[in-house]
Amino acid sequence: MSKTATRDMTQGPILKQLVFFAMPLLLGNIFQLLYNMVDTIVVGNFVGKEALAAVGSTNMMTNMVVFFFNGLSIGATVVIGNSFGAKDRDRLHRAIETTAVMTLGLCVFFTVFGVLFVVPMLKFMATPEDVMPDATVYLRTYMAGISGLMIYNMASGILRAVGDTKRPLYFLILTSVVNIVLDLFFVIGLKLGVFGVAIATVIAQFISAFLVILLLIKTKEIYRLTLNDLKADRDILKQVFRVGLPAAIQATLTSFSNAFVQAYVNYFGSSVMAGWSCYNKLDQFIFLPMSSMQHSATTFVSQNMGAGDVKRANKGTFTAVAVAFGVVFTVGSLLVIFAEPANSIFTKDQEVIKYGALFVRTNTFFLIANSINHTLAGAIRGRGDSTGPMIIMLSTFVGLRQIYLFIMTRFIANTPVTVAFGYPVGWISCGIIMLLYYNLKVKKREIKAG
Repeated sequence: MSKTATRDMTQGPILKQLVFFAMPLLLGNIFQLLYNMVDTIVVGNFVGKEALAAVGSTNMMTNMVVFFFNGLSIGATVVIGNSFGAKDRDRLHRAIETTAVMTLGLCVFFTVFGVLFVVPMLKFMATPEDVMPDATVYLRTYMAGISGLMIYNMASGILRAVGDTKRPLYFLILTSVVNIVLDLFFVIGLKLGVFGVAIATVIAQFISAFLVILLLIKTKEIYRLTLNDLKADRDILKQVFRVGLPAAIQATLTSFSNAFVQAYVNYFGSSVMAGWSCYNKLDQFIFLPMSSMQHSATTFVSQNMGAGDVKRANKGTFTAVAVAFGVVFTVGSLLVIFAEPANSIFTKDQEVIKYGALFVRTNTFFLIANSINHTLAGAIRGRGDSTGPMIIMLSTFVGLRQIYLFIMTRFIANTPVTVAFGYPVGWISCGIIMLLYYNLKVKKREIKAG
């Protein structure tokens, strides 16, 4: 197999393997984030505050669909990575074909679901009347073209499982440039408003999906996608769902819970909504490094568990946590210092900038706890245990957070700051419990087995 296309993480320096795997993935995630961030910048500067609030307020619904699908893709990554680590070519081939069939079916389902439930979801989130028209147009257009994003994410997940994060990055760089050009052309040139930024994003996502699928079909390596062999293997599908479905449920319910948070934010009006939207975009630049290290930990652990090297899998887990912790602290410090200039990228409205900076300074450093729980969750899922992280994250990200928000806003103080702090409440509690779970359940069980 080509050394440049795959990465065997069962040998070599652990830190080097984790970082070299994560870096292209991080850059790719940044360029994928730019799809929506460019939308926000363009509408914030060339359309208006209401359009900025509309684009930002739709994130929760799109995230529910994308996170569910990405949760399932974790199951595929673990099964494919395990097969790759064990050098089982037949199982690897069956896993890839099964993943492709599953993706096509889910594309149809989520496109129909997304388009039909746009208005009910926006009403559920208490979207203000002045924001509703733009939010409906943007979200309905985005969901109609969600298949491009889903196909790209699953296909790049196949490549990620065998250690290839570079080529999906090249495609994202190309399509991000396309998205920026189309955004400017549709909004400034054709005056299409939020519909223009939505359709630009959809076009760019379908281009990236086409390119990565073409790569899988044309490659000569062992992970080649053979269209004539497309069929779902029942045993493989069960394994994918055993690992991926708990992760998908957890991510979806967490995102659904965030829709409640968005409803709390919407209570304060369009300026706070727009500031919250700006904060969420900046927050992603901290979340992405930890997300990349999470996926790196999942692939590293799944390959090494497939090779039977439990000790190396454990060392890789703690190395990944340390790297994620350090990166989040560094990036978070810079963001807190430059909160106002960072928010001014999206808008010149001083009230919006004020609220965006307030949210940044309220929440950012607590993402350190989130770096621990997400990286550990990725490592635990790489061992084939997806139920434990699901229960922990749902209990804290959904249960505890909603209890906090209900009590705080109704009986103590209903302010933008107290609402925003609902996020750190979930992160901190989850980080503590995830550490206890790993040490008392996962690591202890593997020591006994060894």
